[in-house]
Amino acid sequence: MDFRRLMASVILILVGCSVHSQVTLQPKAEVPSQVGILYNKEGVLTYRIHPRGMTFGWYRGKIKTYYKTTYYGLELGYMRHHKETRQSNDLAAVFRGETPRPYVYGKRNSFYVLRGGYGVKRYFSEKAKRKGLAVGYSYQGGLTLGMLKPYYLRLVERQDNNSYVVVTKKYSEEDRELFLDPYSIYGGTFFTTGLSEMSFVPGVHGQVAAHFAFGAFDEYVMAIDAGLLVDVFPRNVPIMVEDNKPYFFNLFLTLHIGKRS
Repeated sequence: MDFRRLMASVILILVGCSVHSQVTLQPKAEVPSQVGILYNKEGVLTYRIHPRGMTFGWYRGKIKTYYKTTYYGLELGYMRHHKETRQSNDLAAVFRGETPRPYVYGKRNSFYVLRGGYGVKRYFSEKAKRKGLAVGYSYQGGLTLGMLKPYYLRLVERQDNNSYVVVTKKYSEEDRELFLDPYSIYGGTFFTTGLSEMSFVPGVHGQVAAHFAFGAFDEYVMAIDAGLLVDVFPRNVPIMVEDNKPYFFNLFLTLHIGKRS
């Protein structure tokens, strides 16, 4: 073989090895953790259910990293006492030809809550960066405004001339026996009865939850929370005539639907 051809072949082999070495040994550039975040805010509507009631809410979140979002929001709903049971007066339908509205025996007030709070959502792993289910947790604390609306009943009351009339009354100590006498209760009243007499009880709340997000950083928000909610007030909340407490513990599920920007 010609010497010049041999030298040319050797040089080509050495150059090829050098190039291959530079390509394979070159270190990978690190990708900053913030690259890929397309959104930094989210507005979300929520629907929460628990054994004692439900709430509708809204919150505004700030997406700080893949793993952390802070938020603040409001929710409004109602709270039942664990002894509340709706029932009807079937005898009235037979004797008077009408069907009275159902009522709750022993109920004194209807109770509604307005919660305002600040919270944090965190995800556990890199799965939050991809489409699919991202798992994490959330916690929140804030103020609760309890709203008590007097609960009215239609009662059968005996008059001085021994006749009977149907009257509409709320609970009072003077009418305690009449209010708690099943045979004197004719039926319930409309939701609007007593709205102008509403009173307020301030309190606080806190919650912790497991958080499950479908496409944690897609444009649209779809997530579910499952957790524990606690409301605490400075005095007993008089929902019923008896057996009232100043606190409420509830296991809950919350559906989140919204959009990021």
